[in-house]
Amino acid sequence: MARIHLLASLVAVLACSTATSTRITEVAGTWGGDNAGLIVTNTDVHVHIGCTLGDAVGPIRPDANGRFEASGTYNVDAYPVDRGIVHPAIFTGQIVGQTMTLTVSLTDTARVVGPATLVYGKEPKMGPCPICRVVTSRGLRGR
Repeated sequence: MARIHLLASLVAVLACSTATSTRITEVAGTWGGDNAGLIVTNTDVHVHIGCTLGDAVGPIRPDANGRFEASGTYNVDAYPVDRGIVHPAIFTGQIVGQTMTLTVSLTDTARVVGPATLVYGKEPKMGPCPICRVVTSRGLRGR
């Protein structure tokens, strides 16, 4: 009888560990955190960290270790008055389970924004800065 319980427990543990260790192979949807957000579609990547924002071409595909990198542009002066200055940027991060660590590095000034911690499916909590939430034919736009 004890062997049956032990075997059932072992099967349950293995089933749970397999389900929770499924690697994310393509980043999509909304990722949110405190004062940070990421919205990813098949073609667009849109990032907010604090009152800054940026864009890249999607999708994002993490490697076997959950690491990823994408090239795009970033605006560090987006709010409250957008001066329209956009910098080339590299978005890097790593996903572990349902949590992402994201950093933005401006390639022309060496300025780094982040790291920010984001959770898949969580609504971004942006404080005073707006976040874009609507996908239009021209990309992601705020409302």
